[in-house]
Amino acid sequence: MAQDDAAGSEDIGPLSGAALHEPLRFERLPPDAMAERALAFEALMRRRRTVRDFSSEPVPRDVIAAAIAAAGTAPSGANQQPWSFVCIQDAAKKRAIREAAEAEEKAFYSGKAGAEWLDALRHLGTDWEKPFLETAPWLIAIFGQRWGAAPDGSKVKHYYVPESVGIATGFLIAALHSAGLATLTHTPSPMGFLNGICGRPEAEKATILLVVGYPAVDAQVPVIAKKPLDQIAHWL
Repeated sequence: MAQDDAAGSEDIGPLSGAALHEPLRFERLPPDAMAERALAFEALMRRRRTVRDFSSEPVPRDVIAAAIAAAGTAPSGANQQPWSFVCIQDAAKKRAIREAAEAEEKAFYSGKAGAEWLDALRHLGTDWEKPFLETAPWLIAIFGQRWGAAPDGSKVKHYYVPESVGIATGFLIAALHSAGLATLTHTPSPMGFLNGICGRPEAEKATILLVVGYPAVDAQVPVIAKKPLDQIAHWL
């Protein structure tokens, strides 16, 4: 099966049993409405910026829950939905995550990353200290499920896990931004410490630690540019 077919196989899989089908619920729009929505969404997402200075102002749990529910609608290989989202608000756990992440980051910035990688990051002004891991009201640890379990306890292979989790993470970031929240995709390497802190099984591997909240009042972001359309789209 081709990769794009697998990632879109939403009508079969372990959560639906047999390959049953139902009528597609699809909203077809006239061309002008399609263009209006597409342009509005592009404008919304173009305002999204990665934030490293967060406010400690609380964010309602139901907003986080709705965004994760949206992420859960993403397509996945064989509809296995191989993801877990661990939402962390507890101060002690956030502190433990910060301490573990900063230990990895200190090694990274002390030379583990190599000169070329560190040079590529230099314009962003980042370093090993990560206070936002405690300041932000929510951390969402995103795990990919490398395998599942059958009713008899045997392992069930999951397919296209990184691709599926990546798509769901994109949905989540877009949903949070649409709700008026700022995010940061934090990826200390390695991230095995998250399994212990979050109580996740061996079958799961942490992929991203998403920091979520309101930006600090005085937050600043690097001056950057995104590649223009003619550099990322190729029409055949």
